[in-house]
Amino acid sequence: MMFAKRTIMAIAAAIAAVTFAHAQSYPARVVKIVSPFAPGGPGDLLPRAIAAGLSPLLGQPVIVENRPGAATIIAMQAVAKAPPDGYTLIFASVTSLVLNVSAYKNLPYDPVKDFAPVALCFTTPLYLVVHPSVPAKTVQELIALAKSHPGKLTFGSGGNGSSNHLAGELFKSLANVDMRHIPYKSVQSAITDAIAGHIDMVFGSGGLNEARAGRVRVLAVTSARRSAAAPELPTVQEAGLPGYDATIWFGIVAPANTPAVIVSRLSDEIKKVLGRPEIRERFSTVDVTPSTPEEFAAFIQGEIPKWRKIFQTAKIEPE
Repeated sequence: MMFAKRTIMAIAAAIAAVTFAHAQSYPARVVKIVSPFAPGGPGDLLPRAIAAGLSPLLGQPVIVENRPGAATIIAMQAVAKAPPDGYTLIFASVTSLVLNVSAYKNLPYDPVKDFAPVALCFTTPLYLVVHPSVPAKTVQELIALAKSHPGKLTFGSGGNGSSNHLAGELFKSLANVDMRHIPYKSVQSAITDAIAGHIDMVFGSGGLNEARAGRVRVLAVTSARRSAAAPELPTVQEAGLPGYDATIWFGIVAPANTPAVIVSRLSDEIKKVLGRPEIRERFSTVDVTPSTPEEFAAFIQGEIPKWRKIFQTAKIEPE
């Protein structure tokens, strides 16, 4: 028994020594960040900026590989199966790590068990955009209007289960109001129809320019804190709906069991990149929100049940 115990301890010590030595020499070759978005799109510019900033800090090239498709599932599944050595990472989103859990019956990866969170990087709020004909200039007035006309007000989105659809459903749930959801093929189409007055409102990622031109009215931002892109706008929470928080966010994760020392190194270096003034200036329309691995892990685990409840309340059936 004593011999077996000593053998196990020796094996564990040997494994720990190899892992430590590997981590100390990291990185010794090219590091790859997988982007689940199409090349050149808005979601693809963010990981490329991180990669460019990381390369000199790590002393090795950091490249971005695009693997778009299937609501980020293709890329996430590939990275989940990659060696946990710090050389394959993925620029994941709220869709990848949270919404897909409720949107699909047989998701081929587990966002908690299959990945090691490295850093939350960017958060962008949506804007509560209403047509000028809607007789509400504040969130409280909108809630009162919806309560006095149940089922009459309409909100558009980029489709069932999309971030803007769920933002609207969260609003309905917390405010205890009944509003009709109108799904579109894209959120831009919904915003266009809100501008034209075909729908009453949209929880969209755009609308600021149209609001400044007087074509729509923006009542609030959907994040828990005011946005750097529009600091003059109150949050939905501030404007009368406590507990409301709905954002689109992005972060870096690695395959599960990536050595903690490597995860910590990557997180520290990413924080340095995101802290640069040129990054904040270049991406002024999003909020740069670097976090520790532990903070990011806790955030993900809090988001999953929150949005699962909204899927259930809204009766959104998984595919």
